[in-house]
Amino acid sequence: MQSLPKQGVSVVIAVYNEIDNIEPLLSEVQQSLSDLEKFEVVVVDDASKDGTFQKLQELLKRYPQLRIVQHKQNYGQSIAVINGVKAAVYDWVITLDGDGQNNPADFALLFTALDNLKTTRPVLVAGIRAKRNDRWIRRISSKIANKIRDSLLKDGCPDSACGLKLFQRKIFLQLPHFNHLHRFLPALYTRADGLIINVPVNHRPRVHGQSKYGTLNRLWIGIIDILGVMWLIRRPCPLETCDGSSP
Repeated sequence: MQSLPKQGVSVVIAVYNEIDNIEPLLSEVQQSLSDLEKFEVVVVDDASKDGTFQKLQELLKRYPQLRIVQHKQNYGQSIAVINGVKAAVYDWVITLDGDGQNNPADFALLFTALDNLKTTRPVLVAGIRAKRNDRWIRRISSKIANKIRDSLLKDGCPDSACGLKLFQRKIFLQLPHFNHLHRFLPALYTRADGLIINVPVNHRPRVHGQSKYGTLNRLWIGIIDILGVMWLIRRPCPLETCDGSSP
């Protein structure tokens, strides 16, 4: 597989009410990709009410690689990610959460996973949060949800909800799109005979703001979504890909 940095990369970040997190996160993203000749950062503001969009506009002069997509109403994280990937210009895309808990320094770990890889299968490099820095109740609920998901979907990914992922844009856009898609990318890639590469990454405490997901509604919605994805994966759908030596 060709060296990824030479081809350029798009970083997609979905944000909602992250005014205090977005500037330090953008600084870290720029620093982690400073050796690349071609990259962009697409931030999708999901109708924030705290001035996040205005803050992003202020940062345009400081970060020339920054592009902003604004939603006029709140659609949720998955739709924001989908629209960010659609707006991206490079074939390879990295996603990460906008709360600062994913560490952009770990981009290098995702890139390394592709070194010398030769395959014609769709590839998803999925970050796995080695040590969760969340409240105990969120850690327990996530562990339960992951066990249920893995036993039913058999997606080969112990932490599918981790926001840090690397994939090809054209492959992602062929996937079925639905709300909460971002939690089921490994299952959708598995459905399409994709190759899932799990990479342990860091997970940091949230410094500013609060989570947009409650514990109980996350579990309930997750169970409903799993049933829908189970229906999908029983209907295999090969994706148009390319020779892995020339992505």
